[in-house]
Amino acid sequence: MRSNWVLNHFNEVLKKRNAGYLVLIDPEQCEVTKCAKLVGEVEKAGADAILLGGSFLTNDLHPIAKTIKQETALPVVLFPGDSMHLTPHADAILYISLISGRNPNYLIGEQVKAAPWIQHHGLEPIPTGYMLIEGGNTTSVEFMSGTIPIPRDKPDIAGPHALAAQYLGMQMVYLEAGSGATYPVPNEMISTVKAQISIPLIVGGGIRTPEIAAKKVAAGADFVVTGNVLEKNGSFELMKEFADAVHG
Repeated sequence: MRSNWVLNHFNEVLKKRNAGYLVLIDPEQCEVTKCAKLVGEVEKAGADAILLGGSFLTNDLHPIAKTIKQETALPVVLFPGDSMHLTPHADAILYISLISGRNPNYLIGEQVKAAPWIQHHGLEPIPTGYMLIEGGNTTSVEFMSGTIPIPRDKPDIAGPHALAAQYLGMQMVYLEAGSGATYPVPNEMISTVKAQISIPLIVGGGIRTPEIAAKKVAAGADFVVTGNVLEKNGSFELMKEFADAVHG
């Protein structure tokens, strides 16, 4: 495994394109043959990387991840809900700490469980401060983590959380409204957070149109993530529209 090659890839995307587009594939919503077809379209559409994971997982992750790796040259990055959502068939893992909550299991507990496995299999860990933002409804990640989201009208709370993540040495910050959120992360919150940090900012959840994606980039998002909207309305044309909107 090349050291830090995925993080370097992300930084190169920002240099060349100003912002990046990430497609999230939930193994619970994508059986193997469907994933194989989807991944080819994701790469052709112009996405910059694939995130793989979700809040709740009952399917066997390994065959899906292996198929995805075989079908694309894009980086495949695990986005785990807990320390059980791991597979060696990936390039890197968002090593997330749920810094918006106060549940110690998701601040450090699951990370400790996963650390030896990550080291053994040589995945590139990308330390990421993960912040759950109120999205208008109770999402899976909120329920499963047992944490309260930061209110969507409190950017003054979100900003210091992101800055603390940077000071702790994390390499990215992820603002998450949650899969299927009624509302995406507010633009004001994105701008407030971005003004306080110098590390890349990922924004996901509730982003249903390319126009909304473009507004998130204009507000300060370095990477935009879509997932749920593609599961329901997925098409090559829609993914290309998202990629074009994010890349500007």
